Amino acid sequence: MNSSIIKKVLQTNLSTSTLPLRLIAGVIFSAHGAQKLFAWFGGYGLEGTGQWMDSIGLGPGYLMALLVGSTEFFGGILLILGLLTRPTSAVLAITMVVAIVKVHLANGLFMSNNGYEFALALLAMTLALAISGAGKYSADQLISNRLK
Repeated sequence: MNSSIIKKVLQTNLSTSTLPLRLIAGVIFSAHGAQKLFAWFGGYGLEGTGQWMDSIGLGPGYLMALLVGSTEFFGGILLILGLLTRPTSAVLAITMVVAIVKVHLANGLFMSNNGYEFALALLAMTLALAISGAGKYSADQLISNRLK
């Protein structure tokens, strides 16, 4: 593979300002993914999440639960590590747009009504990371430095 493509994917600023974004978003996404995949933290697992996804028109439910759960779980881990942060954040941002439109938008802004404010905050975090990259103290930065 062309090393210039790899360099562009891993390119990041050298600020520490993205570190809290990566860590917090990573923990949140991986925990939500674990709910969907493994029924951890009070989640419903693939079966229950799949049934719910079917009920809101995101079918086939089991496959969608597997895809979304995997995206959130493994994407969260990648954010924590700061590895492939830009593409991971872009995929997670798309996931949040779908969550906002298909699940939360009709309920208004506020979380107390199952609104979209939490998903919107996660969308903002992932967009910021997709734009800026992982930052200092990330696997992306470490790999980028070695490619120079």
